[in-house]
Amino acid sequence: MTPEHIIRYIRELYQTEDFIPLHEPRFAGNEKQYLLNCIDSTFVSSVGSYVTRFEDMVAKYTGANFAIATVNGSAALHIALKLAGVGPGDEVITQPLTFVATCNAITYCGARPVFIDVERQSMGMSPDSLLQFLSQHTTQTEAGCINKRSGNRIAAVLPMHTFGFPCQLDRLVQICTQFQLPLIEDAAESLGSYYHGQHTGTFGLLGTLSFNGNKTITTGGGGMILTNDAALAQRARHLTTTAKVPHPYEFQHDEVGYNYRLPNLNAALGCAQMEMLPRLLASKRALALEYAAFFASSDHELVTEPDQTLANYWLNTLIVPDQSKRDLLLQQLNAAGVMSRPIWTLMTKLAMYQDCQAGDLTQALWLEQHVINLPSSARLT
Repeated sequence: MTPEHIIRYIRELYQTEDFIPLHEPRFAGNEKQYLLNCIDSTFVSSVGSYVTRFEDMVAKYTGANFAIATVNGSAALHIALKLAGVGPGDEVITQPLTFVATCNAITYCGARPVFIDVERQSMGMSPDSLLQFLSQHTTQTEAGCINKRSGNRIAAVLPMHTFGFPCQLDRLVQICTQFQLPLIEDAAESLGSYYHGQHTGTFGLLGTLSFNGNKTITTGGGGMILTNDAALAQRARHLTTTAKVPHPYEFQHDEVGYNYRLPNLNAALGCAQMEMLPRLLASKRALALEYAAFFASSDHELVTEPDQTLANYWLNTLIVPDQSKRDLLLQQLNAAGVMSRPIWTLMTKLAMYQDCQAGDLTQALWLEQHVINLPSSARLT
């Protein structure tokens, strides 16, 4: 199967000879109406009815007891880590195959990431690698789970649901419970993804979502903290609202807080997008099925959802067995105006994280060399 063959097929899927982006938003519902309503109300900043409505819609959809809207997914992850008790000098176990925001949020807390391998199928954190690392490299003390090598406390475990494909959450939860570690899910890419019938981001102590412009639904920029713990939810709202003590007119703040709340204008867009979500997910699933059928007779493999999961297929992911062919395909697709991209550079190769402790990363390294993301925008008529 030649690159030219693939380019022609994708153009047929999207029925255009123009530039095809990797993932662009679709506004085909009440977006303009809600935005105009928000502007007319004059409540366009972090206070307004659309914020509450958007939080309620996301909480109901995901099954979380509480949803707290933030200005972006990085802010949501930063606060989730702080709520879990991650602080200066701590370490957080995560995966090297992720978007940089995962590790940046750890760093915002004054902590450092520790990297373990991912699974080939889900591309998310490997439970086997997690259990092996904790069993061989940590010890339990009164201060918590201590890394034998650094002497620092392991404060949390942070998997990421890569491209919307859920990790093995039941085993990750079991291992975290065994070692008395909080699990925080970076579910930025997995709105609409389920593991054994339960929405991602709701298995751990906290989970986070992103509504960036390239996500399944968008608020332009935005994020969400998910939790079932009422006290954590209340504290999340407090911290993300500059730790302001409620008062009709006085400004009192009882700790260092963050101006992280989602503006009402963005939330208005989010409400309309949530109404569109079932339609968007159905379109993306249909697209994934067409890609899978197309590549079935080739030596390329389209990543499909693991057993007992339902993926949102945020980005369709193709594995090309030969790296040189993968690189050529990337070059020719982009040169032809069909946007595609490789998977992220591993976090362990970035200057700010290359000195962090890492286990065996065989699968992550292999995926870095063989993965390509194909155009995945929903096709709405």
